[in-house]
Amino acid sequence: MFEKHVLLITGGTGSFGNAVLRRFIETNVAEIRVFSRDEKKQDDMRHQYGSKKVKFYIGDVRERTSLDDAMEGVDYLFHAAALKQVPSCEFYPMEAVRTNVNGTDNVLRAAVDHGVKKVVVLSTDKAAYPINAMGISKAMMEKVTAAASRVASARGATICLTRYGNVMASRGSVIPLFLDQIARGQPMSITDPEMTRFMMTLDDAVDLVIHAFTQARPGDLFVQKAPAATIGTLAQALKELLGATNPIRVIGTRHGEKLYETLLTREERANAEDQGGYFRVASDNRDLNYNLYFSEGDRRVQAQEDYHSHNAERLDVAGMKALLLKLPEVRAAIAARQAGGA
Repeated sequence: MFEKHVLLITGGTGSFGNAVLRRFIETNVAEIRVFSRDEKKQDDMRHQYGSKKVKFYIGDVRERTSLDDAMEGVDYLFHAAALKQVPSCEFYPMEAVRTNVNGTDNVLRAAVDHGVKKVVVLSTDKAAYPINAMGISKAMMEKVTAAASRVASARGATICLTRYGNVMASRGSVIPLFLDQIARGQPMSITDPEMTRFMMTLDDAVDLVIHAFTQARPGDLFVQKAPAATIGTLAQALKELLGATNPIRVIGTRHGEKLYETLLTREERANAEDQGGYFRVASDNRDLNYNLYFSEGDRRVQAQEDYHSHNAERLDVAGMKALLLKLPEVRAAIAARQAGGA
């Protein structure tokens, strides 16, 4: 479906944008546009890929007018630009609002104005029952997206959402930190060994977005089923793969962190369509005629449980090691240690 079409990725210099480029650059997509405010990372990507098919646009989603040039002639849009670090958003919550909420509103309005046909907005498990500023801003982003999807559908465009958990080895995640600590011979710092997180690779994240593109109706939310693991299991798996003996140092829960993450609330799960490897939650298209839907409840909700990382499929150390071996960063770290030992 992407053949001979123009694809735009906001926040395209991040881990997700690089994964999309690796997936699409050798296909018949007409053009891939990378929109971000980071000129250094854009220059790095320009030298790394060296493809005339990839075009770079400097701008910030916070500034509505900076999106116009990048949007002209775009068919499909992946909106990945966001502030994602929990601690930094806790200390600067209004920065999270400006990028994740206002920025998303700017992107969606620009997309509709420029006739973009399909938009997938990337969200996070932290948006479900949010307790931190990042999650709250992403939850509001989801509401902004749902509202925009109603307007866009009347103009022939489809806007939908994907929500995913921990993307392994993405920028700022714990796996690069663990690999660096192992390489330096430092203790591995763990917040809580019993804390659980969903485990997805970057390729899984791209698969989820592509699935949403092929299946979405306006306002839909898509979630990929994913295994979960404790942080303690993750650390032990990395140690065994690399033959490391680094001690574990428990540092305690950081600002705004949860013990486990939720991908679907029980209310959403009651309305979810099971699509095999994915859940699709249709948009709530009720309007402000409250009496039409507050007088009757929904008994299905009572029978449901949240879909979260404490009740999802749980990986043991062997399963975690198998998943980690899919990551090029882990394979490179293993090769480096073996070469150093030789």
